[in-house]
Amino acid sequence: MPELPEVEAMRRGLEQAGVPGSTVSHIDFPRTRYRPIEIHPSRNAIRRLLVGRRIESVDRWGKAVLLVFEHQQRLVIEPRMTGLMLICPPNDRQYVRMTLSLEGARIETVYFWDRRGLGKVHLWSEQEFERRQADGLRGPDALRVSRTELIQALGGSRRPIKLALLDQHILSGVGNLYASEILHRARIHPQRACCQLDTHQWQRLHRAMREVLGEAVRCEGSTLLDETYLNVNGKPGRYQYRHRVYQRAGSLCSQCRKGIIQRMVLGQRSTFFCPICQR
Repeated sequence: MPELPEVEAMRRGLEQAGVPGSTVSHIDFPRTRYRPIEIHPSRNAIRRLLVGRRIESVDRWGKAVLLVFEHQQRLVIEPRMTGLMLICPPNDRQYVRMTLSLEGARIETVYFWDRRGLGKVHLWSEQEFERRQADGLRGPDALRVSRTELIQALGGSRRPIKLALLDQHILSGVGNLYASEILHRARIHPQRACCQLDTHQWQRLHRAMREVLGEAVRCEGSTLLDETYLNVNGKPGRYQYRHRVYQRAGSLCSQCRKGIIQRMVLGQRSTFFCPICQR
């Protein structure tokens, strides 16, 4: 967490708040006694290059938020495990890692909040961003990938399909939670090798991926029991109420009404599935 739906909800929230078209008047990196996040280049360099610049658009690159500035500078913000983009003051300010003061938006400040300090903030030029795209740092976006592209990316692999879906170099945006939900809806066992999937299974997988991720985006993501994830307004997401398998071990499968959801560890990650739907 956050995965593609949560980061896309952040992007849309910033866009709706009028961040595109606004100008950065000040950037602050508050001091904290907690683990510092990764920032590159230096804080002073980021201030020098961005203060007084206009934000052209707010985009998403896999699980990262991109603020695209005039002259095509890109501020890449990766929330990682516990990062949030907020447009309201957080309840716990000790974990605020960066603030952007804006002029011309409907809000005054954008906060990057990260409790565990695993997030990253990078400033890249257009050329640097294109180079990283060409280097395969991120695979095709899971919300936009075509079925043909999906098969080309994963079809020849001998890895279990669940682990392949999590590889951001191959497919960008899917994490542990949504991989379990997608495979359940597609009726594919998490351990099945990619190269063993037939045409119908690839069709079901692609359709399920678009459905699950699309529904989760409309619900502004999933907020789990630890309430780590919140949308830009500090409110919880709603897709957790639609989870069919994730963290539901021992429950009756809502899809087949016969199987009991099971949990196993695959690639050191908890994986949830129905033994009847996903043989």
